[in-house]
Amino acid sequence: MQYYYGNQMPLRVLDEAEFWKQQEAEHTVVMRELVQNLEQEYVDALKRWEDVLNTTHQHVVRFVESVIRSGNQISPQLYQQVLDLVSFCLQESVAFIQFCRQVKSESAAVSNNPTAKVVIDHIVDESEYFIGIAQTILYEQN
Repeated sequence: MQYYYGNQMPLRVLDEAEFWKQQEAEHTVVMRELVQNLEQEYVDALKRWEDVLNTTHQHVVRFVESVIRSGNQISPQLYQQVLDLVSFCLQESVAFIQFCRQVKSESAAVSNNPTAKVVIDHIVDESEYFIGIAQTILYEQN
């Protein structure tokens, strides 16, 4: 997490979401590159996930820019939109984790690749880390 904003919300949580959505998108590429003989259905699904995660990342970037431009005068509506976006990012990460676990358990190519299993576990751990951060920040707001 970047601390140039101190403990300031909502930039704090947007910074986390921006970083982790970019990471998750990059992880789709890692999985495709690591498992050379990955079944086409998973290759295609990983490409779709990459597009979806990149789109979410861009939404987060736009909100960062909006919050920065608003200075210290963040409207209640913008603040609520940020919390809604972070909640969406959290749910998206949950779905991405489920997909990664599905690939690990159902792909014959992954089952024959011990390195891929370890990498997928690491990818899942990183997305779970983001979920933990997002939940903590969201719950602090209630």
